[in-house]
Formats: sequence, structure tokens, C-alpha cells
Amino acid sequence: MNKNLKTTIRQAEYNDVPEIVRLLAEDDLGKRREHFTSPLPQAYYAAFKEISADKNNWLMVAETEGKIVGTLQITFIPYLTYQGGQRALIEAVRIDKAFRGQGIGKLMIEWAIAKAKEKNCCLIQLTTDKSRQDALIFYTKLGFIASHEGLKLHLTASS
Repeated sequence: MNKNLKTTIRQAEYNDVPEIVRLLAEDDLGKRREHFTSPLPQAYYAAFKEISADKNNWLMVAETEGKIVGTLQITFIPYLTYQGGQRALIEAVRIDKAFRGQGIGKLMIEWAIAKAKEKNCCLIQLTTDKSRQDALIFYTKLGFIASHEGLKLHLTASS
């Protein structure tokens, strides 16, 4: 990490939504599924309000020199398995292209791991698209193991 850059991790605020969507839309996959325009579609703000109102969902940003350079969402899920344990789900991890390779992603994941431990989670799970080989390597270096096969079913909104 660039020692000259001070990075702070904090909960996202309403005014951060455009920068978060910018990060989500920055890569090839995100360009296909996000709609980063001005004005930003209201659906993003509605989702932000719902996430913020849920005590088990935390939308986080990494801020460096007043600029949002990273984001992730962590969700705490109560389960009956693991004797009524709780697990953490990490989603939508993105680092600004100009700030990659400086340790910000590692800092964010380490923050999420610490938060999951603080909440007495039994495990943390995450997924990454198979086309994101760099992300897979990154998570493996941080101790994540590809122990399960993940499946997804994309649904379309009914009219």
C-alpha cells in the first residue's frame, strides 16, 4: 500500500451512491449490468435506503484523499446451521482502477473479516465471477478457499 495515502473505511452515505455506482460500472461485467448516468436512476437510491435500514446489511466505502476509491457490501446472515451460527456474505467488492495494487482491497477485506469476527460469525463467504481470475487469486491469497461450487439463477423483472 502506498504509505503516503491514508485510506478510511466507513459506512456509505446517501451522497456516495453515484461514486459507488461508478465503481460498480467500471469493469466489463459492470458495464453490462449497471446504468451509470446523470442523473442516476432512482432505483439505486431506493436500494441504498433499503440497505441502510437493514441492521444486517452494511454498505462500505474506502476513501482516500477525499475520493471514494473502493466499496463492498457485507451482509450478516443468521442460520440454524453451525448451531444457530451467523455467517457473513461479502458482495460487490470494487476498487477504483487508478488505485488498484495499492492494498486498498486487502484493507477492505481485512476490515470485513474483523467485523465478521466481532459479530461472532462462523464463516465468511463470497463469490466472484469466473471471468475475474485476478479477483480469484486475490481472495485466495487472503485465505479464502474454493470449497464449494456456487450456482446462480438470474431472474428478470416481470412486467
